[in-house]
Amino acid sequence: MDPTLLVLVIATILVVLAFEYTNGFHDAANIIATVIASRAMTPVQAVLLVAFFEFLGPLLGGTAVANTIGKFITLDDLDRTLALTIVLCGLSGAIAWNLLTWWFGIPSSSSHALVGGLAGVVMVAAGSGHVVWGFGDLLHGELNGVAKVIVALILSPIIGFWVGYILHRIMLTLLRGAHPSINRDLRHLQYVTSAGLAFSHGANDAQKSMGILTLVLLLGGFIPTFEVPFWVMLACSMTITLGILSGGWQIVRTLGFSIYKIRPVHALDSQMTAAGVIFSSSMFGAPVSTTHVVASSIMGIGASERPKAVRWGKAFEIITTWLITIPGAALMSICCYLLVNFFV
Repeated sequence: MDPTLLVLVIATILVVLAFEYTNGFHDAANIIATVIASRAMTPVQAVLLVAFFEFLGPLLGGTAVANTIGKFITLDDLDRTLALTIVLCGLSGAIAWNLLTWWFGIPSSSSHALVGGLAGVVMVAAGSGHVVWGFGDLLHGELNGVAKVIVALILSPIIGFWVGYILHRIMLTLLRGAHPSINRDLRHLQYVTSAGLAFSHGANDAQKSMGILTLVLLLGGFIPTFEVPFWVMLACSMTITLGILSGGWQIVRTLGFSIYKIRPVHALDSQMTAAGVIFSSSMFGAPVSTTHVVASSIMGIGASERPKAVRWGKAFEIITTWLITIPGAALMSICCYLLVNFFV
């Protein structure tokens, strides 16, 4: 193999794992925010529990999401060096966006950043024909490519809002007249629900990097077909777990304290809602944003109880960030590509 190509493959693999680390680092707060806000666990307890089940998610959650992410861009007809450079720049743009939003404590979507970063640089470097848009297939009731990703990312927070709304109404009915000591049991139950949320997050989010890493191996000529190797699952599982252990504490404040006052019942309902929505999406191969689902579930729960107490201004700020993440990450990846071309 050409030494230059080998170096590029290794560099791209390292950047994929770096993205996976920032994904875990960025999204750790989304999983543990409600646990900490409701005082069900200490931060250390929450992170250790979440990290364990996060590790299991990619290993046991299948590869349906990886197949979706790894096939929404087609680069196999390009020169290998160019194709790998495109992937490298797309991931670099996504990482830059993740770090920027983490720095300001904004719970943006790593999934949006990944899609935006890759689609943006592919359009500039290879043309829009190398992006599998899939919008035409929607007319025939089929979900493919970018359309499948975007539909999943749009519908999941809406579903999260209304599932959280309905579930909380049911819980309030069931707990009507309960003694305040029930809060102790609700806190204990969060050991189960937070574990479920961590597992579902690993089963969905880690697969995104698994898909890109498999694509890199395919473009580099290391595997003949798009099939996720076990070592890729293990590497992504370990990397996202390390990211989770590092944590993004600024975002904990935003999700746990800035949208609605979280008590044990709210935390439990939010975790059940998010875990159910995310895991169901993983089974259908639909990549979703944990950030979106957790935040929208908190909004739905708050709206079902005391709509005026929901801090809709903060919610609007988060939604605005969601809308600018795809173009923002795309712009950063395009800048990376232009810099590479300028210096190489």
